[in-house]
Amino acid sequence: MRRNQEGQRPLKEQKKLPDLFIHRNVKKAGIIACFFLIPQIAAWSTDKIWNFNPDLQRAYQLVLNLQPEAAMAQLGKVTDQSQEFYKTYLLALNETIDVLITEDPKKFDLLEVNFKQRLEWLDKLDTSPEVMFLRAELNLQKGFNLLNMGQEFNAVFAIRRAYNITHDCIKKYPDFIPIKKTHGVLQVMLGSIPEKYAWFMSLLGMRGSVAMGQKQLTDLKNSKSSLHQEATILLFTIKGFINQFFGEASKGMLEYLKEQPENRLGLFIAINMLMKDSQTEKALELFQTLEKNNQGLPVYYADYLHGDALLQKGEYLKAITYYQKFQKGYRSQSFKKDSFYKVAICYWLLNDVNNSKINFEKAKTVGKESAEPDKYAARQLEETQMPDPKLLQARFATDGGYYEQAKAVLQSIGATELNTKKEQAEFLYRKARLAHKTQDIQTAKSLYLQCIAFTKDNPWYFAPNSALQLGYIAQDQKDYLQAKKYFEQALAYKRHEYKNSIDSKAKFALDQIKNASKG
Repeated sequence: MRRNQEGQRPLKEQKKLPDLFIHRNVKKAGIIACFFLIPQIAAWSTDKIWNFNPDLQRAYQLVLNLQPEAAMAQLGKVTDQSQEFYKTYLLALNETIDVLITEDPKKFDLLEVNFKQRLEWLDKLDTSPEVMFLRAELNLQKGFNLLNMGQEFNAVFAIRRAYNITHDCIKKYPDFIPIKKTHGVLQVMLGSIPEKYAWFMSLLGMRGSVAMGQKQLTDLKNSKSSLHQEATILLFTIKGFINQFFGEASKGMLEYLKEQPENRLGLFIAINMLMKDSQTEKALELFQTLEKNNQGLPVYYADYLHGDALLQKGEYLKAITYYQKFQKGYRSQSFKKDSFYKVAICYWLLNDVNNSKINFEKAKTVGKESAEPDKYAARQLEETQMPDPKLLQARFATDGGYYEQAKAVLQSIGATELNTKKEQAEFLYRKARLAHKTQDIQTAKSLYLQCIAFTKDNPWYFAPNSALQLGYIAQDQKDYLQAKKYFEQALAYKRHEYKNSIDSKAKFALDQIKNASKG
């Protein structure tokens, strides 16, 4: 029976492992994973700090700007043999990002061949911190590529190799600065895995701590290393998606863009953080810059986000255009179901019932339910009743930071307009979210509690997320006992669309409280 290069059976014959890493913090945004959690560049030097020469720095900037062909041409100009390790890493990184974005199987096969050759070359060299760092980075990149191609089994063990090499490097060479990036990323990844998978990671001998990972990335960010740029991007991404400090993350990324105003990776991540912080209007400005600076690989996931931004603003026809652009270009099945669902929603809000129904039916048959937006869309598509348009408008306007618009819509909803218990629960939840976003904390607390009591054990995310938000409020007020109670309550809900992400947020918040009590 034919086996692949790792000696494993082909994918269709593998026993499928749990979806260990394809969760909110690693593969939440499909393509986001390749930008946020891949350590970006290493260099070969005896210097514990590591700084790149001008030629490599130019190549590095092209890689981060998602221009693989231009980066390859620049690397071809580097002929100094003393720079071979830097060059090898950049070639691998360039290929990895190309594969992760294009999802081209032929490029993936070539990358597998190159990966094997590079590791064989490294295995012939004497052990050094540089060699160990490069081996760990290559294995981590391989793990992300395997995840993206759906090969979770092989991906877990590639990441485990990176984990073991990184730990050995830190023990042998504790003053070697670059390894903090690899170790920091792995710590964040493993520290944010949902509780139900922790047993499997423990079985493989892998443990993580988000706090430790952030500390290491902060150390690297504040160093004089050329790697500080990636550490900055990674750190603010983590502060956003894991810590939920979207305001801090947005501010940090906007500061980064002052130095790199047209960097496509920086623009893409800043847009993500701004939208999560309900600053959609500012995100729309950055979309314009990103569209003008369109050289290199097309980032179709940005079109999906652009559609979301326009949906939040209420520009439904424009939103449809971007969702359809995403659907045509994006190869992965993730977010496809949600994009068709949202196109249907746009038509529904435009009172175009026919096109709305066409896209609702299409959404039922396309994509898969691995990403949480797709899971949410699938749940909504099971409903026999069309969604209430006013609740939809209030939701999207609140998410985008259009608070006056959201307030006006919620105030226009009469007591007899909402016919189902789910709609009535959502009405309480939407009012709570708007009050929370506009800093009316007492009203928000009251409405969250009403939502929890009204929802009871129904499988909707309104109650678990209300508990999570009450935990954040108590945490901000330094009432850690109350915060702990609410975070544990959020974890206790067994069935809802956003369980992985809410559980991950609650788990991290409980870790923060635990560390604060130790301090």
